[in-house]
Amino acid sequence: MIAGLRGRIDARTSDALLVDVNGVIYRVSTSATTLGDAGSVGDDIRLHTHLVVREDQMSLYGFVTAEELHLFETLISVSGIGPKLACAVLSKVRPDALAAAIAQENADLLSTVPGVGKKTAARMILELRGKLVPGDGGITTAAPQPTDADVVAALRSLGYTTAEAHGALSRIPSDAGPTVEERVVAALQQLAEA
Repeated sequence: MIAGLRGRIDARTSDALLVDVNGVIYRVSTSATTLGDAGSVGDDIRLHTHLVVREDQMSLYGFVTAEELHLFETLISVSGIGPKLACAVLSKVRPDALAAAIAQENADLLSTVPGVGKKTAARMILELRGKLVPGDGGITTAAPQPTDADVVAALRSLGYTTAEAHGALSRIPSDAGPTVEERVVAALQQLAEA
């Protein structure tokens, strides 16, 4: 797999960069965010990439930051979201806004992305809630704990909405204990601070 490219920008299109790597020019599809951060034709660039292999084609997707690549890979893990739609989401919604939309179950914001209807937005919320955690410079992904469903149920029984429960769960520090009780206490602390 091609994990990254380092070269010179040979050309730009509306959805891709053409990168010259020692005389070989790669077409790297990307988001509007990376296009804006990439620089001009002739500038040196380093991209974090993901190679998509289909029976009739191979496509390379690349991003300036490893965080955006990781978010892209998280998005394409959702059933019904392919690489082009993931790039469209990353082009329209900034990473922190995406994490907030998932945590708050804001399907209306997600539906503003061309190609994402209400059903796809609902599927994104269902499959990504609890996986996107606000970070210092955007978001990171967190592995769900086996007890998370129990934590959400406990918070719901205390009167919190599903969105509030998932939002608090996504903000629990990584050093919180693994038991349901410890995670509920940590989530309640997050809700109290909000």
